[in-house]
Amino acid sequence: MSSAALSSADIRQQVEALGEWFQNLDLKGVATAPRHYLGDYPANKWRRIGPALPARLDGLSVLDIGCNAGFHALECKRRGARRVLGIDADARYLAQARFAAAVLNLEVAFEHRSVYALAELDERFDYVFFLGLIYHLRYPLYALDLAARLTRRRLVFQTMLRGSAQVAPPAPDYDFWDRSPFRRPEFPKLYFIERSYAGDPTNWWIPNRAAAEAMLRSAGLEPVAHPEPETWICAPTGRAGYVWERELAGTL
Repeated sequence: MSSAALSSADIRQQVEALGEWFQNLDLKGVATAPRHYLGDYPANKWRRIGPALPARLDGLSVLDIGCNAGFHALECKRRGARRVLGIDADARYLAQARFAAAVLNLEVAFEHRSVYALAELDERFDYVFFLGLIYHLRYPLYALDLAARLTRRRLVFQTMLRGSAQVAPPAPDYDFWDRSPFRRPEFPKLYFIERSYAGDPTNWWIPNRAAAEAMLRSAGLEPVAHPEPETWICAPTGRAGYVWERELAGTL
């Protein structure tokens, strides 16, 4: 049955068959997660992030890392992006994303791929989305390095934040015997979750704001816009402070 022939009842039945949805999508009047604990998520965040991005993406390519049910990938396709690729390690989310794209008649590619396999992608993308992902990763900076390497124009980064919202310029160096910087609320901190957070055992590292911005800069990404408290739009600088490429090549 083509998507045009699907009734609201057909869509609702398939939405339920695909299991619990984390993203609330509007599939021709059928909401996929109408009782989401974060409200109309992620549309409520997109209403602030979307205006900070080009209204049209014609001719451009987009990579949505950890795409879940495809909300952001689908929004970019609506803006005319030439190629949109969504990747996720969860097969259920990918099945939801493919169904949503079919219902909305939007041509988006979805692949089952780990963020750590980004090095296998032999292309760069104009816009890369890295949203709601870093706190789920045991190796967050490695993943961010890989994503930055694939970014041609902008990387859109969003993370849950905890701790202080204060930020101060980093010192060029810190004295070994001086422990006072680590007691300051504006010092970059990653909070490690050993067991589970909010009922989710995949929540590993939660940064404060200073750490989030420091990690972006360390990966060679310069924040150029901050459209809402948890989101940064970044330009690649080509000045990443990592050596993982040499490590991967076995030269260290």
